[in-house]
Amino acid sequence: MAEQAITQGAIRSIFEPSGCFIEHPVLQCVQIKTMEPKAGEAGGVQRFRVVLSDVRNFIQTMIATAANDIVLSGKLKKGSIVRLLKYNPQQVKEKKILIIMELEVLEQYGEQEKIGQPEALDIKTEPQPSAISGNGFYGSKPAQQPQQPQRSLPVHQSNQSTSTHPHLYPIESLSPYAHKWTIRARCTFKGDMKTWHNAKGEGKLFSVNLLDDTGEIRATGFNDVCEKLYPIFEEGTVYYISAPCRVTLAKKQFSNLPNDYELQFERDTLVEKAEDQSNKPQIRYNFTKIGDLNSVEKDTTIDTIGVLKEVGEVNKLTSSKTNKDFMKRDLTIADDSQTSVRLTIWGNQAESFDAPLESIMAFKGVKVSDFGGRSLSLLSSGSMTIDPDIDEAHKLRGWFNAVGQNATFSTHQNLASASGGNARQDSKVISDIVAEESYLQDTPTYLSLKASVIFVKNTTVAYPACSNTAQNCNKKVIEDNPGEWWCEKCQMRFPEPQWRYVLSVNVADHTGTLWLSCFDEAGQLIVGMPANNLMKMKDDDDDNNTANFMNAMQDATCKTFNFRIRAKMEMYMDQPKPRYQVLSIHPLNYAQEANRLAQLIKQYDINDDSLFVH
Repeated sequence: MAEQAITQGAIRSIFEPSGCFIEHPVLQCVQIKTMEPKAGEAGGVQRFRVVLSDVRNFIQTMIATAANDIVLSGKLKKGSIVRLLKYNPQQVKEKKILIIMELEVLEQYGEQEKIGQPEALDIKTEPQPSAISGNGFYGSKPAQQPQQPQRSLPVHQSNQSTSTHPHLYPIESLSPYAHKWTIRARCTFKGDMKTWHNAKGEGKLFSVNLLDDTGEIRATGFNDVCEKLYPIFEEGTVYYISAPCRVTLAKKQFSNLPNDYELQFERDTLVEKAEDQSNKPQIRYNFTKIGDLNSVEKDTTIDTIGVLKEVGEVNKLTSSKTNKDFMKRDLTIADDSQTSVRLTIWGNQAESFDAPLESIMAFKGVKVSDFGGRSLSLLSSGSMTIDPDIDEAHKLRGWFNAVGQNATFSTHQNLASASGGNARQDSKVISDIVAEESYLQDTPTYLSLKASVIFVKNTTVAYPACSNTAQNCNKKVIEDNPGEWWCEKCQMRFPEPQWRYVLSVNVADHTGTLWLSCFDEAGQLIVGMPANNLMKMKDDDDDNNTANFMNAMQDATCKTFNFRIRAKMEMYMDQPKPRYQVLSIHPLNYAQEANRLAQLIKQYDINDDSLFVH
């Protein structure tokens, strides 16, 4: 019977110093509730609160997000009998809760009515901030109790040694309000040491990704902390990390991890390599099939797995802004959807890559790119694993050995439309330009485009340039004092600068849209006035001039031009980004356009039925 299977008294013993008297207690699920997101966490990861009973007592638990699937799949239901495999008891204020990292539904018992009349744990001995009645599970709140410090208890997990660090804290529970904690985590990614420069000074930093059974979090060290901690971390190694260590809101532009917080190492943060490296937290993937990439939006970050079919040579890209070199290598991977895709890796990973062909490769944190097709790029915070010991890899290996070796693979790319290096291209439509985007290199490609301006960014429209027309300097000048502009190159001062356009415009044709960078000559033709005139409107506080400026921006749109463009792949924040710069611009000559279209029509046989829609 189900009642006999339940480990009665287990809930109370879990919170005793000696821990539960059985390794994997069996309990009943008596309620499941979706947790409302906290303020500022809209769109975050979904969480579930589950009430478990051992017939004598019941307790509120929180399902770790890594285990959400057991709820979302419908396996865990009200009345289910479950076995706890990994869990972490905690006490916040005077309220005892469990965080469940892994549990098993014992399906042979099915769904049962509530067994017994369990009482809230310690309801008779300790006042609770929010008690749950035995009949109604969510009862009334007693008077508010004085706030107690939060404490965590040992993580209950098979074969895990916690003798030196008995009070471990789950990564999923870290927040700015938790102060004294220790986590046991595996380093899944270690970034390079980087330097930064801004108006406040300069410094250096590095980042690591840390994983335990409840979640993953990014941690960063700056300046002196780098020298201390950078040599300690190794990818794949487990560490104990103890506060003081700041928990701050995550900067999503630098990380692809699904965590609302990140860590910042401090001078006294303690990082210790675990003596017991067994039972390492395993990297969790959410794989997307290669054949399903067409349904994934551009710039989405995904995980994927495939068989390594091709390995390209190492190529070098040079950033035009920093003049820094970046190394890249293109891989081709395929899976049992019989589809292949090109995936680019960067930096040291590109240079040191030595996986043999037909290896199974698992990638975590790759960005989907290219409108016309699909290609992938491994982010700097992503990781790749060769022949991982996971079910998906074993299944893919079995398929490849049995069928895949002789399979024919389709591709997301229209390879026939790839650009031919530096050769000058004929006029293109925007969809073709974007389709060939991933083939751009650090050497420029030139193309022509007929398109209409649909939007002009009005934040930065011009820069103050040197007024030394004799030297045709055009370098940016700085206003040292009111009415004094200094040119470093000419070593001269001027009462006012010569403003020059640096416009970012969005253009469109019948196939799509594209962002173009325009300098002074192109800007004057698009806006219809010199940059000096426009900046006087923009900088004037008078309402009429402000309105005139906005009108000028609006009037710059809905104009069609023939553009000559230089396309080049550049590096921005350590990621490749295509840049399209206008070299020349000409208003549309309607007589020439009419003649061109007429010549195109003459190329077709008017008796050809394929020209007509039936």
